[in-house]
Amino acid sequence: MPVTYFRRAGPRPPVERPILLVAACALVDSEGRVLLARRPPGKPMAGLWEFPGGKIAPGETPEAALIRELREELGIETREACLSPLFFASHGYERFHLLMPLYVCRRWEGRAEAREGQELAWVRPARMGDYPMPPADIPLVALLRDFL
Repeated sequence: MPVTYFRRAGPRPPVERPILLVAACALVDSEGRVLLARRPPGKPMAGLWEFPGGKIAPGETPEAALIRELREELGIETREACLSPLFFASHGYERFHLLMPLYVCRRWEGRAEAREGQELAWVRPARMGDYPMPPADIPLVALLRDFL
């Protein structure tokens, strides 16, 4: 007797994508403004604004990744005790799925300066929505604005 295979009706199962772990930081200055960085030309999503941070290396904690990234990108120093986790984003991009905890930091040493060709802006929480951001960051803006 021949075997008949049936194809399941409905939407296809989602394509598996690698999970990319990154950590982001809302640096909040003494005036209550948040630092945003504009992705430079030549990088994916160039021209969009984001919270500083970056990829978490294998074996690295999100806090250690942020301390490293803030040093490399902005030339500032902070400590793990100064980083407070607030929210996280989970967003499916075409080639990967992003998982991104957002921390808040109000204490650091040094003056934030662009070290990787990015533009920086200190933004009042009510104005963060005026800055175009990657899709994963957008839901975090309203949460952060309400928190601050």
